Amino acid sequence: MRDAYHEELDSISDGLVEMARLVGSAMGRATTALLDADLSLAESVIAADEKVNTLHHDLENRAIDLLARQQPVATDLRIVVTSLRMSADLERCGDLARHVAKVARLRFPETAVPNDLHPIVLEMGQLAQRLVAKAGLVIATKDVHKALELESDDDAIDALHRELFSHLLDDRWQHGIETAVDVTLVGRYYERFADHAVSVAKRVVYLVTGEHVDDFVATADTPISG
Repeated sequence: MRDAYHEELDSISDGLVEMARLVGSAMGRATTALLDADLSLAESVIAADEKVNTLHHDLENRAIDLLARQQPVATDLRIVVTSLRMSADLERCGDLARHVAKVARLRFPETAVPNDLHPIVLEMGQLAQRLVAKAGLVIATKDVHKALELESDDDAIDALHRELFSHLLDDRWQHGIETAVDVTLVGRYYERFADHAVSVAKRVVYLVTGEHVDDFVATADTPISG
């Protein structure tokens, strides 16, 4: 009976890894659709988000069912509760990829992002994809040290986000208000996507150690006296 129970816990973890894979792929394809003004690709990203939502609801139902039937305690309880929260983070990542694709669809046949900003947005998309892939790896391996790396990895997206804003605020901006709004939204979508990936990694730290990231880091950095 307990073996079946732990198999269910493992299957929830596998589902989270699959969600991370799906939302990473979605953001990569949404970025291509945005920069290439590819309407069919944008539509496919928007439609595929339903699969992420379905997986999210399935994981949620399974986790709640485990809580009701098994009444887990200690580490097992942390796994179930933390999995619910990670699933919500990853579902939100899927929504943000869909938002990027919707901007691409809205401006078709034009490109929503001016050519001179393509390199920044492309790099933001690639970094966002790598961050959530790393989050998926952290879920699978429960590697606390790798989980802690994501916050510093996220700094690169934040820097690009600031660079994007510096272009929008430049007196030489010549692309109009509508484009400025599009770029502002897109930049925010990438930044929030990365934040949710970092949140997933932080939840893994809590799952493994029983401590929140700040407390765990403070404890790890405290010299042992004696």
